[in-house]
Amino acid sequence: MLGLLYDVHGNLPALEAVLEDARGAGVGRFVVGGDVALFGAWPAETVARLRDLADASWLRGNGERWLVDGSDRPPALGEAARACADALGDDLVSELAALPGDVSAGDTLFVHASPLSDMRSFFPEPGDDEGELLESVPAAVRLLVFGHTHLAFQREARGREGLRLANPGSVGMPLDGDARAAFAVLGDDGSVEHRRVAYDHERSAAAIGERFAGADWTHMIAGRVRNARMEGA
Repeated sequence: MLGLLYDVHGNLPALEAVLEDARGAGVGRFVVGGDVALFGAWPAETVARLRDLADASWLRGNGERWLVDGSDRPPALGEAARACADALGDDLVSELAALPGDVSAGDTLFVHASPLSDMRSFFPEPGDDEGELLESVPAAVRLLVFGHTHLAFQREARGREGLRLANPGSVGMPLDGDARAAFAVLGDDGSVEHRRVAYDHERSAAAIGERFAGADWTHMIAGRVRNARMEGA
């Protein structure tokens, strides 16, 4: 079985809780789907813990790209990206930014947000641009796995018969009102099981301000971790 770890965002306690649950579920391999370090209180520690996973495939998310490319990064998050890059160091930043944008395994394609973009993604209800986002998906693909929106769901793709969409949700910063860490398990039969794991999310929220000396951006991010909502604090 394959564990799908997306949007960890430097939240080491959430990651540890998920890995423990994954071991209990019999997971032996992992996909690390991008946005590993940015925003959390434990950026380098989180990357190091994920590197301990012996059989893992890694993807680049917008969070990794934003460490070196601020062209579409919200101005308010520039300080957060610089703080994360400083914590990781130049070599590791370069390595993360050079990760591939997609990984394939059989009839499954793994991306961060969509095959078209690391920012534009899918939602529980199909958007008007879904066809555009799916244009480059090969006909042989039967399951498209992605993250980015921090919303766990799965459904059939609109206008593409036989293609399923699955978002495992966010390990470190769910945004669906449930603060428990989210991930998913891809079974050998192609089934996707969504799982939620409780951890001390209040501690993780408070640690962001402590780690980065209460910088302005930390209040918004801590609010998202604490409340599992996009609006922040």
